[in-house]
Amino acid sequence: MRITISGPPGSGKTTVCGKLSEALGLKAVVFGQVFRQLAAEKGLTLVELGALAEQDPQIDADIDAKIVETARNSPDIILESRLSAYMLTRNGIPALRVYLDASPEVRFARIGIREEQELKHAVEETNARQASEAKRYKMYYDIDINDRSVYDLIINTDNLTPDEVLQRILDAVKA
Repeated sequence: MRITISGPPGSGKTTVCGKLSEALGLKAVVFGQVFRQLAAEKGLTLVELGALAEQDPQIDADIDAKIVETARNSPDIILESRLSAYMLTRNGIPALRVYLDASPEVRFARIGIREEQELKHAVEETNARQASEAKRYKMYYDIDINDRSVYDLIINTDNLTPDEVLQRILDAVKA
């Protein structure tokens, strides 16, 4: 069973991915961590790496190729990334495709807490990251990140606990 977890920053992807991994006994690969690690290795912030990726398509190409390779080689896995559902769909790889969403206010507050940032900084940085990602995905793959037609399940996490989100995904897995 392959499951993709996608959504904007602060929607709860990584938290739910960990809980889902534990509940199903499946390995979870969080590609956002790959991007964060690459940024750290280069001594860049996420925003700076995003700007660099706008000039160097190989950065995204390498990560996205790894998503497809990982999915092909692992029939029982959870993949967390913004493009995993699109990449698997384009490559004919079956999966349950889940999109987590939350209002900007909730997402910014979560990010501020997670990153130990003031809310204003979290808003600015998150908006810059999202703009860069939307630009790159459209430029490199002709993907409109706001197109949710590839998803099997869309969950707004604003007023749900991580366990409630997990339960909705588990219900979809059983169905």
